[in-house]
Amino acid sequence: MEKNTILAIVLSTIVMIVGFSLQGYFFSPAPQPDVTAVQGQQVIIDTEMPPQVTQPSVIGEASPPETVTAEVLPQAEMQRIPLEYVTVRTETITVVLTNSGGNIVSWKLNDHFDRDDNVDMIFAGTNEAHAFSVAFGDAGVQPVTDNFHVSRISPYIIEFYSDFITQSGTFRLIKRYEFKPSDYMFELTVTLDGGHSIQSFDFSGNAYTLLFGPQIGPVFERLDNRNDYRQYFTYTNGRRRNARVNELIDTRPSWAAISGKYFTFIAIPLLAQYEMTFTETPEPGLSTASRLSIVRPVANISRISDTYRFYLGPKMQDVLARYNTGLNDFGMKDYQLDEIASSRGILSPLEWVLKRLLLFFYGIVRNYGVAIILLTLFVKICFFPLTRKSSEATLRMQALSPRIKEIQEKYKDNPKKMNAEMGAFYQKEGYNPLSGCLPMLLQFPLFIAMYNLFNTHFDLRGAMFIPGWIPDLSIPEAIWNFPDGFTLPLLGWTALRGLPFIYVGSQLIYGRVTQSPGQQSNNQMKMMLYIMPIAFFFILYNVPSGLLIYWIFSNVLTLVQQVIINKYIIKKKEQAQVAEPQPKIAPKKKGKKF
Repeated sequence: MEKNTILAIVLSTIVMIVGFSLQGYFFSPAPQPDVTAVQGQQVIIDTEMPPQVTQPSVIGEASPPETVTAEVLPQAEMQRIPLEYVTVRTETITVVLTNSGGNIVSWKLNDHFDRDDNVDMIFAGTNEAHAFSVAFGDAGVQPVTDNFHVSRISPYIIEFYSDFITQSGTFRLIKRYEFKPSDYMFELTVTLDGGHSIQSFDFSGNAYTLLFGPQIGPVFERLDNRNDYRQYFTYTNGRRRNARVNELIDTRPSWAAISGKYFTFIAIPLLAQYEMTFTETPEPGLSTASRLSIVRPVANISRISDTYRFYLGPKMQDVLARYNTGLNDFGMKDYQLDEIASSRGILSPLEWVLKRLLLFFYGIVRNYGVAIILLTLFVKICFFPLTRKSSEATLRMQALSPRIKEIQEKYKDNPKKMNAEMGAFYQKEGYNPLSGCLPMLLQFPLFIAMYNLFNTHFDLRGAMFIPGWIPDLSIPEAIWNFPDGFTLPLLGWTALRGLPFIYVGSQLIYGRVTQSPGQQSNNQMKMMLYIMPIAFFFILYNVPSGLLIYWIFSNVLTLVQQVIINKYIIKKKEQAQVAEPQPKIAPKKKGKKF
């Protein structure tokens, strides 16, 4: 019995140990974050992160130059610094900062939306974004990731600080963020304070690097230069210049920018010495990362305090122009940030006029789709005299075509003589063969300017025309979206669109009505009547819906114009026939009778 009792106790103990182990493994409660409020804002503390130490981190020869390692101290001197997320809300933005490196992980625009959420001007792929991180060294050095102390100085001012050790001594890194109640710009002050313990910072390259990235919003699948794109600019000595990726910029520009289709990031280093570089590389979960690194020399100095200002917001001229006038929260003047949103092409003046007209009509009807129709009507009215002359020239050409054919047949073996005779004939008849093409030639640059306007005008982003069908005039509409991941082979279509089909119908009707009898009997012209609209159908399938609305209503209004012009010409011909004196027929002479 005694052996059985001992065996039972041992087995019971084993069962209890295994049971409690299984319970702890499978049924342990999920760790809950400790959420505390700091001056009305939320700070989330993740208690499951590894402990950090408040003692200085070590930077020296014992570790690689790109890493920052924590010094091991006696247990009595260790204190945990939990991971924290601090949220700052203003009228325009909602910012989330982390004490891991003292960086920004999210910058959402309160008034601008991306799918089912606000546009986030800082986003990444599979890894968490860490923008405005600091690295001790020049380009290529990994940024600091230690958990910093957090100080909430005011609702709009957050300060992170941590101590580090180099071979020269101990210094403190302080990152101070200052936001404004109604501005898309903020100010970042980076301070490296060695006090009296060091004479200079012995970092790699005798510099520190401030890094922005990995991307600006909104979210995209790929940068195809149609749905979105990235451009890189610097502004130096009053001139905006395109910057190249991976090229060192040592001209100390007034500002540098990463620009997308509708949003932009602008860096304004208020420093006497610095260099910068734009880079583009793919990252996990992100097809393209667009980063900016600013390298600041720190040689032969024991304390530095550098100020930077950064703009992350919409690429709107009226918003960016505030930094020219001083009517902003920082009192900044003459920075010319609106150069980011300005067009530089030869058609930019025409685009500016069309934009002002569109805004004028929108101010009347408060619907951009209707405003586009009114703009189209206005353009057609302005071009009506030219269109009438073109129609008259076409009818004049029909009247002269028999004589032209005679000249062509007579001198078909002598092209030089034929051209001379044709020129003399046109001069004699007072006819310019290009007069019928002039309105079309003038409308081509108008079309290009319209395309640029509808493709980049910020106010058209998210502008609804017809609910449920055309919710955004800046992108292609869709009557049926294909299932996720499905793309039509060869064509690359992701949706069935209605406006391209309406465009083809209007273009075919337009061509039939405006063709002259001579063109209708010409097989080549008849082929062009069908080939051109079909070709443009595929070209324009994925253009912004606002552009197709303009073109469709342009065709409709042209048909109406043509009916009016035809009636005018017919009436003019009838009046000319009535006014033309009829030739008098001489009476027959009576013969003498014999």
